[in-house]
Amino acid sequence: MRLNKFLKTVPMKLYAILAAIVLLAFFSNDFGLVDIQKTAIILAVGIDKTEQGVALTSQIAVPKGSDRTTGGTSSVEIRTENATVSDCISDLQARTGWVPKLVFCNLILLGEEAAHEDVAEYLNYFLRNEYMSDSCLLAVCEGTAEEAISSQSALDDASSLAITKLFSDSSEKSGTVMKNTLKDFSIGYYGVSQSSYLPFIRTYVQEGAQGAQQSGGSGGGGQGEEQKIYGAEETAIFSAGRMVALLPKEQTLAFSMLKGNVYAGTFNTEEKGEIVTLTVLKDEGNVSLSMDGAPQAKLSLDVQVRLCCRGSAAPIEDVSTDRVPDEALKNAEETLRGYVADLFENCKKSGCDLFEFKRMLYRSSLRKYAEWKDTLLASLTAAVETRVTSLK
Repeated sequence: MRLNKFLKTVPMKLYAILAAIVLLAFFSNDFGLVDIQKTAIILAVGIDKTEQGVALTSQIAVPKGSDRTTGGTSSVEIRTENATVSDCISDLQARTGWVPKLVFCNLILLGEEAAHEDVAEYLNYFLRNEYMSDSCLLAVCEGTAEEAISSQSALDDASSLAITKLFSDSSEKSGTVMKNTLKDFSIGYYGVSQSSYLPFIRTYVQEGAQGAQQSGGSGGGGQGEEQKIYGAEETAIFSAGRMVALLPKEQTLAFSMLKGNVYAGTFNTEEKGEIVTLTVLKDEGNVSLSMDGAPQAKLSLDVQVRLCCRGSAAPIEDVSTDRVPDEALKNAEETLRGYVADLFENCKKSGCDLFEFKRMLYRSSLRKYAEWKDTLLASLTAAVETRVTSLK
């Protein structure tokens, strides 16, 4: 009642003034929006090492027509080369007139040669950029990033869109890929273990899919250009910012299982000399460090599986059951134990503290950390335990 009485006493001129202020603010403010014709909306960047410093390949979104045949988002790739990433971004604006925007950048791809340097010098610009998302995906590619970014995808209008699809939740749960982000990679780099990992991208020619690209497609290519698909089953591991080794797909699976990520993946073992494929239904992984006496790493897996398929013909009564025979379970334990042991040795040999044993020691005892920080990884032995049970 008091509010209504107050409003009745407000002069109409004041209402008019307030309305004018609101309208002026509305029509004079861009609300953070930018003119798309003057903006380079960067979807992804590729980084390669050069003699001059760095080459930056920026994949920029280019709107297509709105009709049914040309609708969607295409892209164009622009390469700039200079001493630093910041200089390359400045060159991009100077040579195109577009204002580069990284707010929609969802992929940073490092070329193989650049990954063998301290990659922090390339990532520094993106870590400092206030518009760059911490969740931006980070990966290494075979060959040069320019070739991968500029390649023509057989599945999407832009290569970056096809590559980022490799890091879906379903791919993670299958254990075929270990994705990482700008934020999480940097946490590993600047932590006491100074180690991290990135998915390793390989590019494959899609046979029988040549020349399908029309005008406005990815990479600026034309008819006759090879179309590509991509894979990320291997994992690059890093120490002090440098790529020191590559995990094959079996060790990538083991790494993912030790982190407890796998809930739908498959792996092969044997029964009576024949291949048996098992599906992971439950995955519990654990990694710990014991400093009682000599340093020892303890890596364990507790996995529940079901029978997915056999590599040979089977009777109908076998096809109708999901239960895994005892021999296959025993062999599965040996298979996974071998994957985990090989993973540990690969990390130890390359000097990558992938499981962050130094961090574990740092948190448990500063005194022991000071004693062992320089020799811990080389001194470690591994105790590997695997337990595989069948779906009842």
